[in-house]
Amino acid sequence: MPEKENFYTKYLSKLNLYVVVIAVFMVLTFVIGDSNLYVRYTYDDKIRSLEREIKHYRKEIETNRRKLEDIHTSKERLERYAREEFYMKRDNEDIFIIQD
Repeated sequence: MPEKENFYTKYLSKLNLYVVVIAVFMVLTFVIGDSNLYVRYTYDDKIRSLEREIKHYRKEIETNRRKLEDIHTSKERLERYAREEFYMKRDNEDIFIIQD
């Protein structure tokens, strides 16, 4: 029994109970549980990557919207698009496809 009393008087008497409770709470909050630091970091990383993807697709939507508007407003642009994308041609033309 004196060993326990000696341990208590030597180490634990200097600790404040509030400090111990706060330290245990911090460990439980940041290390153990569903929302620990690692999980929060991975969620934040996934959110950042999804936001970049959203930004990319918004730019792509805008460029496609401009192309569509050009196709609807100009017959020459519609013809050019049909020739480039679908390899359409006029009756008196020959098309040569060169691949790299």
